[in-house]
Amino acid sequence: MTDMTVTPKLVVEGADAALDLYKSALGAEPGERHDGPGGSVVYAEFRIGGTVLSIKDADQYDAATTAILTLDVPDADAVWAALEQAGATVVFPLDDQSYGLRQGRLRDPFGIQWIISQQPDSATR
Repeated sequence: MTDMTVTPKLVVEGADAALDLYKSALGAEPGERHDGPGGSVVYAEFRIGGTVLSIKDADQYDAATTAILTLDVPDADAVWAALEQAGATVVFPLDDQSYGLRQGRLRDPFGIQWIISQQPDSATR
């Protein structure tokens, strides 16, 4: 079954604000979108790098949940700073890890956790 794809769906309080944060801090590109009653986001696609994700507002069917997403980047410090500036809080500090990666974890204002990961030869720190 190689013709399948998986698209993670994030369920948050404030999908529009989350999309704005992902655009400004991570360069997310918006895609298909469907709004529901009162302007709620029922489904909105966005792309970060080569990955397509979707997001929706929490409602009576789906409560806001957390997810842990790993973002492999060439400059972890720059992405880290952008997420912190956008209101993310540190779960585990960004540091050079014993297993060779520069890595840390942040929680954005919507409860989604982001592991920011950089290969040791990706950029000069």
